[in-house]
Amino acid sequence: MPQGQPNSVPNDGLTTRQRRNRPLLAVHTGDMKGKSTSAFGMALRGWNQGWSIGVFQFVKSAKWRVGEESAFRALGRLHEETGEGGPVEWHKMGEGWSWTRKRSTEQDHAEAALEGWHEIARRIEQSRHDLYVLDEFTYPLHWGWVDVAEVVETLRQRPGFQHVVITGRRAPQQLLDAADLALETGKLKHPMDAGQKGQKGIEW
Repeated sequence: MPQGQPNSVPNDGLTTRQRRNRPLLAVHTGDMKGKSTSAFGMALRGWNQGWSIGVFQFVKSAKWRVGEESAFRALGRLHEETGEGGPVEWHKMGEGWSWTRKRSTEQDHAEAALEGWHEIARRIEQSRHDLYVLDEFTYPLHWGWVDVAEVVETLRQRPGFQHVVITGRRAPQQLLDAADLALETGKLKHPMDAGQKGQKGIEW
C-alpha cells in the first residue's frame, strides 16, 4: 500500500527512496488459484507506468490462448499505436517461443523449457524488460529441467531496474529464500469441490 509503513528499517546505508525503488523478485506459489492472476495484476500496473512487460509462459500449450494474453496483446497494440502504457511481449514454451524456428516434430518439453530460460537470462543481461512474468516457471525448476541455483544466481545479479515475478506450485526453497516477496495461496473453498469445472471468464 502506498501509505503503508515498514515493520523495520534495515541499516543498509540506503535512503528511503532508494530502498523503496529496489527491483523486486516475487514468487507466487501454493495449491490454490490466483497465482498468475496476481502476477498479471502487477504487470498491468507496470504497463500503466510505461514499463516494458515480458511474459514467458511455461507448461501451458502454445495453442491455448488465455484471457490475459488477449488483453495484454491488445495493450501492446495500444502502446504501439498511441504511446500509452508500455510495450508488451508474450511468449509461450515450445513452438510458442517466437525466437525459435518451428520443428516438424514435437519438441522435448525439458529442452524447450531450458531454451526459454536461456533466452530470459539473455534478456535480463541486456535489461530488455522492466517486468518479467515467468508464469508456471516453478514446474521446470521442480522437475529438474532448469537448474535452480543458476536461476537464483542470474536473478540476484540482474543489472539495472528489472522486476521478476515467478508463479507456480511447489516453488523450490532456494528460490523462496532469494525472493523479496513470496506468497502462498491456500484453498478455503473451490467450485471443483462441488464438481464444477473451470469456466470462461473465471479460469481463462
